[in-house]
Amino acid sequence: MNAETRHPKILECTLRDGSYVINFRFTARQTRTIAQALDQAGFPFIEVGHGVGLGASEAGKGLAAARDEEYMAAAAEAVTRQRWGMFCIPGIATLDHLDLAADYRMPFVRVGTNINEVESSRPFIEKAKKQGMYVCANFMKSYARSPEEFVASARRSRSFGADLIYLVDSAGGMMPHELRQYILAVREQLPDLPLGFHGHDNLGMGVANTLTAIGLGVELVDSSLQGFGRGGGNACTEQLLCAMLRSGFPVDQDPLMVMEIGRQTIQPLIESRGIHSLNVVSGLALFHSSYMPIIEEYAMRFGVDPHRLILAVSAVDKTEAPRALVEQEARRLAAEPGLSEWLTFGHYYHGREQE
Repeated sequence: MNAETRHPKILECTLRDGSYVINFRFTARQTRTIAQALDQAGFPFIEVGHGVGLGASEAGKGLAAARDEEYMAAAAEAVTRQRWGMFCIPGIATLDHLDLAADYRMPFVRVGTNINEVESSRPFIEKAKKQGMYVCANFMKSYARSPEEFVASARRSRSFGADLIYLVDSAGGMMPHELRQYILAVREQLPDLPLGFHGHDNLGMGVANTLTAIGLGVELVDSSLQGFGRGGGNACTEQLLCAMLRSGFPVDQDPLMVMEIGRQTIQPLIESRGIHSLNVVSGLALFHSSYMPIIEEYAMRFGVDPHRLILAVSAVDKTEAPRALVEQEARRLAAEPGLSEWLTFGHYYHGREQE
């Protein structure tokens, strides 16, 4: 399809994914203010709440500045033209959280599971559909499975009742040609299945990958103001809108208005500048940043370079980073005296997967 025939929609996730950057400290008041601005700017989907989703504070995933119901009340008051929603990871959230969301008439929910754990989403998708919500199924770490396996999981999730399936570049390391393989595989076998794309920016590909997805007919794409998000950040909303216009895609928002929202509400929260090498290596290795504390712990314990440890662990497992594996690879690195850092890098990035 050419640009003129596509009218993609943006899910603005600053208030959810961006909360990672400030240790989940968006207040209910900030949520109300920013959500209202995004609503008036015309973003059809606005995501709020704890970065890890419903129930995350109680589950010990980082204490947010407000309770789930406070975020819900703030969003329900602020978003009057568009739709607001929250994230939900089975095992962290419970089905009761969906009942609470229904009390606030939450219009949409995103149910997130690792690509190899799709079955756990079934009761959550089915319940959310019964509550009248629009349900997106997010396949976190989508790259950890082949395009064919992604299609099989998408087919399964659709059978549960999901309205849209998300391809998720959790590590921000996918390339446009890889993204294309996944999307075309779905289009070939499930041509009527709506798709979404959530891309991080660890390798600076967030906007480029999002444009690739839009060009291939993906209906819903994610972005955040100033690129505010976990790890290397997300596709930047301000840049994405301008890139869409330059590419000939229609947009429903005034980019200058959106830039002003970002300048006033998010720029003051940005404390760290520059490119962080651990985020870049995470993109290179397709390593999920949620495991960074374990990497740092064992890198310090064994006196090894955390960058090389990320590469070593991810060469074995791109989905999880269990402590036993991280310790094993840290010991292995520590026992390799005499290798230069670049030789070790080449060994782990290019060689381990052939062993």
